[in-house]
Amino acid sequence: MDSISIQIPSLSENIRMIESFIDNAKDQFQLNDDIYGNIMIAVTESVHNAIQHGNHCDAKKNVYLSFSLNDNTIVFQIKDEGEGFDYNTLPDPTSPENLDQPGGRGIFLMKHLSDEVRFLDDGRTVELTFYIN
Repeated sequence: MDSISIQIPSLSENIRMIESFIDNAKDQFQLNDDIYGNIMIAVTESVHNAIQHGNHCDAKKNVYLSFSLNDNTIVFQIKDEGEGFDYNTLPDPTSPENLDQPGGRGIFLMKHLSDEVRFLDDGRTVELTFYIN
């Protein structure tokens, strides 16, 4: 199994570093363009949530991102230093009463772009799994 990881301070501008990290993983492991787009959107959304909601944009707190490739499975793990959250009680962004809300679609997107989404450590860690071929 191959794996690489990075940690960044919780500042929105550091999303660029995450995009470069994903680009490097794409090149290093020859990921195809179809899965690359899904990975880019789902992982950057998850990191954004970790920065904003998990660590409350506190630059003293870090977001940790790791990537592992095992056979036909790619797993990204995104971890923050926040208090966690109850991921079982999230409002459905497709419900009529939530359609006009400015946020609340990140986890919905992650679930639709990834093959599997798991929340660990009381929601402080998100695991995004993608199957290739």
